[in-house]
Amino acid sequence: MISKELKETLNSKSASIIRKMFEEGIVMKKKFGEDKVYDFSLGNPDLEPPKEVVEAIKAVANDTSPGIHGYMPNAGYVETRKAMAKKVSLEQSVDVNWENVIITVGAASALNCIFKSILSSDDEVIVPKPFFAEYRNYVKNFSGKLIEVPTKPDFSLDFDAIKSVLSVKTAAVLINSPNNPTGKVYSSEDIENLVNLLNKHKEESGRTPYLICDEPYRAITYDNKQVCSIFKYYDSSIIVSSFAKNLSIPGERIGYIAINEACEDREMLVSACVFSLRTLGCVNAPAFFQRVVEKSWDAKVDYSSYTKRRDMLMNILDKANIEYFRPEGAFYLFCKVPDKFNNDDMAFAEHLKKFNIICAPGVGFGGPGWFRLAYCVSEATIINSENAFINAMK
Repeated sequence: MISKELKETLNSKSASIIRKMFEEGIVMKKKFGEDKVYDFSLGNPDLEPPKEVVEAIKAVANDTSPGIHGYMPNAGYVETRKAMAKKVSLEQSVDVNWENVIITVGAASALNCIFKSILSSDDEVIVPKPFFAEYRNYVKNFSGKLIEVPTKPDFSLDFDAIKSVLSVKTAAVLINSPNNPTGKVYSSEDIENLVNLLNKHKEESGRTPYLICDEPYRAITYDNKQVCSIFKYYDSSIIVSSFAKNLSIPGERIGYIAINEACEDREMLVSACVFSLRTLGCVNAPAFFQRVVEKSWDAKVDYSSYTKRRDMLMNILDKANIEYFRPEGAFYLFCKVPDKFNNDDMAFAEHLKKFNIICAPGVGFGGPGWFRLAYCVSEATIINSENAFINAMK
């Protein structure tokens, strides 16, 4: 029989809401036609991988060296780990040793490895909401509890809210910048204030919470926003990322964990994450794409089309009188449910479906009363959705 816990999860409102809406969109497209359905449900990057990635794929595919398909160290190929260490060192403005990098099966695998490594039963992970819906399940996988804290009206960190839930059970604080679903980029001031709060908590409680930053959207920012380094500010910090969004290869499931050299239990944490990777059944990241990203991680990508589509969709929402938060990164618009729907985002999502608009309700992200539109879709989809949004609001 299916476990009671999993049944409860599957029956919850937050279980796979995004995928559910996406699958409904597929059915609607078959019924009404691709060009008559405006599907903003799934954050599936539609830019093609840059030519450097394509060339690396060809080079790796043509490599017939002996043993090319053999087993490897669970943490990944040394050369791939060295390449990722260089990448993270440039982003964090701190030297990162390759031995502190573990190549994983995407960012989801990375987070699960971390939580298996650091969580004891009933430990807590604090996350500002709204947040990526799967965080709940990743923490629950290892008998932990996700503590959801509100953010300020502009989705910046609310330090009073975080302080109120810090306790001896706090194993980590998890942040996502740029944020999915809001597109918020946390400022350096936000990070400094958070670090000061965690350091003070460490002194008072005797327990050091990890600061985990999930940043697969790091490269996709707007209006001169930049993602702040956490390694510079906090010793017990961990970076999680993947190449799903920046290189547009989400289906290849290739990511990494990078642990701050200054982390007090760094060696044990690295060993624990490697062990967790193996015992969770991932064993190691795919060999082929480890070699691909080793050769092409620094490919130059033009994200200006995301900026253009963001602005196009914001213009349409303005005409339809739909309120939204102006995204600073990623490729999502987080929009306010109209007052007449009494903050019922599920009901409003159903209303939009009558006009062939598919969105992701905010409740799945811990943001009831809001809904998410992913604008990594064709310009034609955005342009053609204008009358649908206006009519839906009428």
